[in-house]
Amino acid sequence: MRKTIFILFYVLMYFNPGFAQERDTTDFMMGYVEGDDTVIHKNIKEVVVIPPREFKNKRMERRYWRYAKKVKKVYPLALKARKLINEYEPIYNSLENRRDQRRLMKQVEKQLMAEHKDELKKWSMSDGRLLLKLINRETERTPYNLIRDFRGEFSAFFWQGVAKIFRNDLKAGYEPTGKDRWLEEIVTLIELGYI
Repeated sequence: MRKTIFILFYVLMYFNPGFAQERDTTDFMMGYVEGDDTVIHKNIKEVVVIPPREFKNKRMERRYWRYAKKVKKVYPLALKARKLINEYEPIYNSLENRRDQRRLMKQVEKQLMAEHKDELKKWSMSDGRLLLKLINRETERTPYNLIRDFRGEFSAFFWQGVAKIFRNDLKAGYEPTGKDRWLEEIVTLIELGYI
């Protein structure tokens, strides 16, 4: 009887599919034959390689991690800005009357202020600068262009002047390989779930 149970157990285990691994969902593409070998092309997931961070001194390392903490705090709002622009831009462009466009923008602005006013009051000016950079990264448009597109040329000019008073520039672009290299690296690490 014991022998029959063991045999039955092993037969069932043999036909039972394994649950330890997930199925690879990457797509196979066409291959080609080269000599006696068949070379198959397969799409694989992108792997981001970031070299280990070597700091000159402890002060530089603390500065980097403080910056990473700020980016992590500000980044969700930049993602929300991208989502809202993608959601409301078609609606805004479909409205023919300028008055209706302004009414829509005031409604969205009122909604955003109700949600985030208390949080934004606690932010520093550097957090605001960081938010502008991240919005530029996410929407692929400068904050100046966004204001000009949705609020008009005069409004964009006015807010550029206000930004200049606080040593900021709404027209400054995002340079992921230049001066914004740390920011791009930190955002990539956040997206991958390392930070």
